Amino acid sequence: MRKREVSSTLTVYHDGQFWVGMVEHVERGELSVAHVVFGAEPSNEEIYAWVLGHWESLQLSEACVPVDSRSERMAGNPKRRAREVAKAMKARGASTASQLALARERERAKGEARSTRRFSHERDERERWELRCEKRRRKHRGK
Repeated sequence: MRKREVSSTLTVYHDGQFWVGMVEHVERGELSVAHVVFGAEPSNEEIYAWVLGHWESLQLSEACVPVDSRSERMAGNPKRRAREVAKAMKARGASTASQLALARERERAKGEARSTRRFSHERDERERWELRCEKRRRKHRGK
């Protein structure tokens, strides 16, 4: 039987304007992220209620960034682990891997939006052209 490690982390931080949540989901050694804007500072109860109500509907990015196994990253010494946790708590914001994954997801979404806009614009141009042609035909027939 193979051991499968799945880990999800929600980091809430203030980005200067809003309170933001960064969801990091590691499965099969690949990182997926999601970005959630809370607005005003959420309390622990509000975060807990959000996790219970909205966790399944999260739109995670494509799993693309490989990460180390958690068992390899965690030190065996409990004091060292406590120091690493304290250091991570002092660190502001999300991990660099999460930021890279979010940037990649934004670029992908931007490319999709660009192609959708182009398709829509071409369709509108074609409809206007057909309308002009039809109007020209009607004028030619004297209607």
